Amino acid sequence: MVRIGLDVMGGDYAPNATIAGAILAQKELPNGTEIVLIGNRDRIEAELIKQGANSLGFEIIHSSEVIEMGDHPSKAFTQKPDSSIAVGFQKLQAGEIDGFASAGSTGAMMVGAMYSVKSIPGIIRPTITSPIPKMSGRSTILLDVGLNSDCKPEVLYQYGILGSLYTEFVCNIEKPKVGLLNIGSEPEKGNILTRATYLLMAETKDFNFVGNVEGNDIFNDKADVVVCDGFVGNIVLKQAEAVYHLAKYRNLNDEYFNRFNFEIYGGTPVLGVNGNVVVGHGVSNDIAIKNMILHTKDVIRAKLPEKIKEFFK
Repeated sequence: MVRIGLDVMGGDYAPNATIAGAILAQKELPNGTEIVLIGNRDRIEAELIKQGANSLGFEIIHSSEVIEMGDHPSKAFTQKPDSSIAVGFQKLQAGEIDGFASAGSTGAMMVGAMYSVKSIPGIIRPTITSPIPKMSGRSTILLDVGLNSDCKPEVLYQYGILGSLYTEFVCNIEKPKVGLLNIGSEPEKGNILTRATYLLMAETKDFNFVGNVEGNDIFNDKADVVVCDGFVGNIVLKQAEAVYHLAKYRNLNDEYFNRFNFEIYGGTPVLGVNGNVVVGHGVSNDIAIKNMILHTKDVIRAKLPEKIKEFFK
């Protein structure tokens, strides 16, 4: 039995969107997979009734508190021990659920991951990713996309490893090509960080390094994984999200541009921690929540933390 914990109280449209997403996901999950709803029991049961779902189809774990988006992440996590996020991590750490997903406070999710399941030994800094659609129909995995704004070369080097493992075992791409985001393809291009990182990556056997890639290469097949610091990655991600909104504003219904809609990806795993932790967008609707749950299932099935631990032994 695979058990996926869902923070029902997390996100701008919780709990109605999270409950609706859980109902949708339940219809697509394979047999032997259970969604565990974590949050205020009365509100969960009322919302299930409102949406015409049977509460017997889900396990409910009650929590009496909520970490709000405006709360200070570390203070809230310790001051609200019965929040849905804190309880979710308690259950994950105890092995009572196999993965934990939330569209709530990203900061609180990161604090929870670091305080409870903790980083895998050898990992300098965990990271989060985002898929960027390619013209070929596949996606480029971009990391980091906002977790670590300032990075050292050794951190970016590890991102190459983490992104490669994620792309291989979750996205099922054999020997994924890893590129370093830069302002030119030549080894000597870039700032101090990218030049030093290139030297580390150039002779590596830890992943399939294909050299520097430029911003336009994110959309072609030059690389399957593109590494950058979180400051740059977040800017790229927000611009990619804006492409979808611009297309909608211009009344363009195009198959490629529709793939920029974050709803179809749902969430991103936190790579480098001792557990399956998936973070969703705060404005997630029911479709995004559904896909976040389904992606959590894929991450659990891939045994990604175990693969990363084995690599860093």
